[in-house]
Amino acid sequence: MEILVTIGYIALCVFLFSLAIAIHEFGHFIVALKLGLNVERFSIGFGPAIWKRKIGRVEYRVSWIPLGGYVSIPDVDPEGTKALEGGGATKRLEIPVWKEIAVAFAGPAMNIVLAVLLAVGLSLWPGARFGELAAEIGSVIEGGPADRAGMKPGDVVVSVGGKAVRTWTDMMVEVQISGGKPTPFVIERKTDGGAASSLTLTIAPERDGMTGAYLIKTFSVTNETGAAMWIPGRSPLKQLAWDAGSIFRILKGLVTPKEARATAGALGGPVMIAENIYRSVRRDFADGLGFLRYLNVNLAVLNLLPIPVLDGGLILFALIAVVFRRRVPEKTSATISTCFMYLLIGLMAVLVFKDSVRTWRIHTWKGDVHEETDQSAEDR
Repeated sequence: MEILVTIGYIALCVFLFSLAIAIHEFGHFIVALKLGLNVERFSIGFGPAIWKRKIGRVEYRVSWIPLGGYVSIPDVDPEGTKALEGGGATKRLEIPVWKEIAVAFAGPAMNIVLAVLLAVGLSLWPGARFGELAAEIGSVIEGGPADRAGMKPGDVVVSVGGKAVRTWTDMMVEVQISGGKPTPFVIERKTDGGAASSLTLTIAPERDGMTGAYLIKTFSVTNETGAAMWIPGRSPLKQLAWDAGSIFRILKGLVTPKEARATAGALGGPVMIAENIYRSVRRDFADGLGFLRYLNVNLAVLNLLPIPVLDGGLILFALIAVVFRRRVPEKTSATISTCFMYLLIGLMAVLVFKDSVRTWRIHTWKGDVHEETDQSAEDR
């Protein structure tokens, strides 16, 4: 029976993950159709087709790999999915720049629409749990980095590495970005008289041999209301602001020289995303929808980065045409986009491999698993 339940949860997670990507592609699709552009194919999933039907000039299909989908629009991206799927030999037609921008922007816009709907829905969900864990130390593991530095239960972390933290999640992010280097932790500690004093402890997080995460080996305070991991508050605006803030903090870490290596090392790919959806849904379905909301904001922001092959790259090429009154030669833009596409595929392959190795280590760990492993969501 447990196997059937697990299979059901896995199927639900695949559906939720696919929904975030499919809704993105639907945005491109519907705007391209409304603007009268040439749309060759709309596919749910990737790879060979399970089912397909041509209605008008558009081929609709359901494909074997149920991880999102794609839309083939030669007038906007003549190479795009052709390099991956072998589809579409139609020559690109010259279309107004504003139409290219509208189609490119529509995908991220649909992700934001879905994120807003999820945030509003969660705010109205009667049984949903809200709130974030405070950056307050509940207990310290003896002999760990925090213990050696003198951290004690009841300490409230104010900043890590000079970055202010307000919640346990904020602290968790900064610990990962520290990359194991000796890092100043500013804490507030109550004295016996009840007054609060501020002091700085230097802690070098340790890399866990099983998960690869950096830990200072402490636990958060017990939250009697059972704070959700992905629903920081009832307000939809607070939820969406939290999502965007988390993503931009990671992007900032990637472009900050002293943080870039550690931040890149903490990144995850599709496997980690699938694991997060699975754990969230099994723990609390509402919290799983909270992660789906976060994922949609993530996809919207990342796709708008001005990188060729992403939507932001298409918008960049279109804006260049506006500014210089001359388009980037199609052969040049196609070559650049193809190169970046294969770089992106290579990056995804590396992330999948890294995530898979980490998952394998977790499920085959034979040593004495520390208590913090079972509470990884609250331990950093």
